[in-house]
Amino acid sequence: MKKELPAIQKALDLSKDLIPRAAKFPKAYKYVLGDRVMGHVLDIQDLLVKAAYSQKKVVHLDEANTRLEQLRFVLRLANELGGLSNKGYAHVSKQVDELGRQIGGWRKQASGK
Repeated sequence: MKKELPAIQKALDLSKDLIPRAAKFPKAYKYVLGDRVMGHVLDIQDLLVKAAYSQKKVVHLDEANTRLEQLRFVLRLANELGGLSNKGYAHVSKQVDELGRQIGGWRKQASGK
């Protein structure tokens, strides 16, 4: 995969970090918030792979960016409800922000701006 590999690798790294954290959410939140976290992070990964192989990269990158924003809100809620520690939240938020910058740069390059 061409230049897009860094964003895909960052999404994979985020998945490897977030999925085990979500699996440790308290039972009351594991099946609602945990499943949502896992779903969003895997959807982002899938959309980035689609973008790498698509002629319509911007469409997939925009959807990945939307999912990333949804993930931010779910992570914030998980933190506020105690499913994710402040330290864990800060760590994954930094990864999410880095991924967002990479997606934004890729989108800018793909749209020719």
